[in-house]
Amino acid sequence: MDVLALIATRKGLFTLYNDMNLSAPQFAGVPVSMVLAGEETDHWYAALNHGHFGAKLHRSADRGASWTEASTPTYPKTTDAGKGDSLELIWSMRYARPGNSVALWAGTIPGGLFYSDDAGDSWSMNEALWQHKLQHQWRGGGYDHAGIHSIDMPPDNPQHLRIAVSCAGVWQSKDSGASWCNTSEGMRAAFMPPDQQFDPNIQDPHRMVQCQSQPDKLWVQHHNGIFRSIDGGLSWQEIEDVSPSVFGFTVAVHPQDGDTAWFVPGIRDECRMPVNGEFVVTRTRDGGKTFETLSKGLPTGFSGDLVYRHGLDIDTSGERLIMGSTTGNLWISNNQGDSWQCLSNYLPPIYAVSFLK
Repeated sequence: MDVLALIATRKGLFTLYNDMNLSAPQFAGVPVSMVLAGEETDHWYAALNHGHFGAKLHRSADRGASWTEASTPTYPKTTDAGKGDSLELIWSMRYARPGNSVALWAGTIPGGLFYSDDAGDSWSMNEALWQHKLQHQWRGGGYDHAGIHSIDMPPDNPQHLRIAVSCAGVWQSKDSGASWCNTSEGMRAAFMPPDQQFDPNIQDPHRMVQCQSQPDKLWVQHHNGIFRSIDGGLSWQEIEDVSPSVFGFTVAVHPQDGDTAWFVPGIRDECRMPVNGEFVVTRTRDGGKTFETLSKGLPTGFSGDLVYRHGLDIDTSGERLIMGSTTGNLWISNNQGDSWQCLSNYLPPIYAVSFLK
């Protein structure tokens, strides 16, 4: 049976098949923080967080039928305990080169970017970025230490890396990570004192995505709201006055139309839940000038659902979306969010969903 998507949860990894049935969990009872799987790739990856026993990485060479443990990134020791020098979480993964499933980038907490060219048997830290972290004193958002949750690169230029860090803004490298610069101009952190709100190194992007066919068009769901770039992430425009809220954690962008994007709004700080308990998705088709509120098939009564950074994904056609929430609800849409079908109400809290790409 063909695999459609992978669902990473607090208590294991579930497989969603094309007939909309879900598998029993693999890694049952263990939090799965991130997954990476491709339609044509030989190797899939699952990052686990065993709590007391630490973060682990597993890989599969048979499309998830079986898994073996790989190695995990390690950090240089530091005398400053506040900086963090041990792996807490693998928060993002990306194939480093098209058609190559053994070359990987991994973003972690605390704020490390790592590269492997042997399917995770060994890892090398990107020292150039790590030195920026130490120099600028990156801060944690929802975690004690800063974390890299988004890694993107233009499809035709894998040497051009873009990452988003909570909290340190957006960073870019055009030489495979040999050098880096912060490109958060235009972002605003309203939670900071007025004289620090535009400081690029304290920005808190929650999620960054790029349009695959128009890689100069990017979207960020920021702690402060929604931001859009049309120049490859060199500068950002704040999108304001979106009902019911500009706050959220996740964003998805249409793979062929960089002006079309989806968000899951919520209340910013007070209680982290849908505004007025009404769970909806918002969509723009015109680069943020206007937004639609999408709710057909979503809960009609009070809802406490929250969608994490990696809890929303879009397939390569741009038609199908999948979304999972902290209360274990899983939905799919086959018409760009116009309507949603609930696939399960009983999964563990969902950390990440991923179509095969």
